[in-house]
Amino acid sequence: MQIAGIDEAGRGALAGPVVAAAVILPIDCHIEGLKDSKQLTPNKRLELFDEIHDIAISVGVGSSDNKLIEHINILQATMHAMKKAVKQLNPKPDYLLVDGSKLPDIDIAAEAIPKGDNLSISIAAASVIAKTTRDKLMIELHHTYPNYGFQQHKGYPTKQHRQAIAKYGASVIHRSTFKLLAD
Repeated sequence: MQIAGIDEAGRGALAGPVVAAAVILPIDCHIEGLKDSKQLTPNKRLELFDEIHDIAISVGVGSSDNKLIEHINILQATMHAMKKAVKQLNPKPDYLLVDGSKLPDIDIAAEAIPKGDNLSISIAAASVIAKTTRDKLMIELHHTYPNYGFQQHKGYPTKQHRQAIAKYGASVIHRSTFKLLAD
């Protein structure tokens, strides 16, 4: 039975896409130090990113940009990104373990697991892939939009980010329905 873990990164950001990853690992797989990506240093995530790609049976990544987020809302955009990630998997999984309490509308048996990135190695792997993929994209976007400091906060609502929005206005990659003004 092929089981895929699914997680996302970027739901709470003010800018950029939401990115989801789906990962099928071999049965009885062990990856030293793998846990929820938020509990790892950026360097450790990069190291695990490569190791997961080397070990995984299959990895899929999907994203929804800020325009889609604005159009259908962040939850639906997240589900859309998850479906895209699952569609990339080969072989097709028999079962999905999804971090959180909501399931994407996919024709595969699935289970939502709150805090699943701490309970399932495949969800933890998906967490690392999604977070690292999104972080790399936000660092690239920093070169196009250098005033906002995306290389540091990756689009999340830090004081520095809110101050940059207040000073320069929102960029085209900001989510206009999110509260953007400086506190």
